[in-house]
Amino acid sequence: MVLELAGAAALAIWIYLLLGRGGFWRMRDAPPEGALPAVAPGVVAVIPARNEALVVAHAVGSLARQRYPGEFHMVLVDDDSADGTASAARGAAPAGLLEVIRAGPVPAGWTGKLWAASEGIRAARRFQAEYLLLTDADIVHPPENLSALVARARSCGYDMVSVMATLECRTFAERALIPAFVFFFFMLYPPAWIGSLRRGTAAAAGGCILIRREMLERVGGLAAIRGQVIDDCALARAVRRQGGRVWLGLSAATRSARGYATWGEIGRMISRSAFAQLHHSVLLLIGTVLGLALTYLVPPALAIAARAPAAALGACGWLSISVAYFPALRFYGRSPLWAPLLPAIAAFYLGATIHSALCYWRGAGGMWKGRVQDGAR
Repeated sequence: MVLELAGAAALAIWIYLLLGRGGFWRMRDAPPEGALPAVAPGVVAVIPARNEALVVAHAVGSLARQRYPGEFHMVLVDDDSADGTASAARGAAPAGLLEVIRAGPVPAGWTGKLWAASEGIRAARRFQAEYLLLTDADIVHPPENLSALVARARSCGYDMVSVMATLECRTFAERALIPAFVFFFFMLYPPAWIGSLRRGTAAAAGGCILIRREMLERVGGLAAIRGQVIDDCALARAVRRQGGRVWLGLSAATRSARGYATWGEIGRMISRSAFAQLHHSVLLLIGTVLGLALTYLVPPALAIAARAPAAALGACGWLSISVAYFPALRFYGRSPLWAPLLPAIAAFYLGATIHSALCYWRGAGGMWKGRVQDGAR
């Protein structure tokens, strides 16, 4: 009886996820929406960069090639790099389009990325642009990306729009784990809910965020979220609290040039923010372990090892998992044969979440570019 109840509970969860959570699993490229006004508003791209010499030229070069009819400038903030990041960036943009500044020492209470971005925003004030494009040093933008972002924001009344860039998916570890990263993110933050005025869900993808400068000032600037590890979602929540509208979509053409080639690199990427997502709560951690086990591990375990009717319930749950995961695999060009393996992939993510908690308790959480950003004090 216990196995049947567990199988029924897991299947009920997947029926809800497939039918009642905003269709997060469909994973479709967001079509263009709206049109630019006759006079396109000014935009300044702010790019915080720390030891990004291998990728920054790709990002800056893609911004330099934007087909945007309005005034456009770039400010790159060199955050104490030791690898020639600044010179690589300068070599990728025409003279006059890019300004490179150096960030000052990170003040107490700030994360390094947010401090560098805030320095860039301060330098960008002189342009009096209507919008700021907050983008990472590894994000490669298609030529029409800026026009599409501004058109959507202006036409639809959004104060903040962002797109989830397509991540590198070349090595075996990336092919196994990266599609699930986006799948799990959208499960937490369904894009259809984020754009709805009837729901309070707020999130963004930090690699590519367009925000109205006036709205950013209204929320108190980046100082309002200065210590947040998951800064993109924190900024989206701050905008929603001020009555602003937020939109998040998926883009196949907007790509990250940063690879996470090994299992360990991907594990550390997940671990960097997983426990912060749980608000450093032991109870939420325990609930997450139990919830993930019921949702992902119980169905295949019952399908393989239990007897009917528990095995049938487990098989239906496992089939639901595979159906939900298939669009993410299709988006990333992966074989549908990966779909039944999502429970094993979820177990890896669960291990990375537990590792995240251990790192936090040791005072070494949120490690990025040699800096601890999230540790128990």
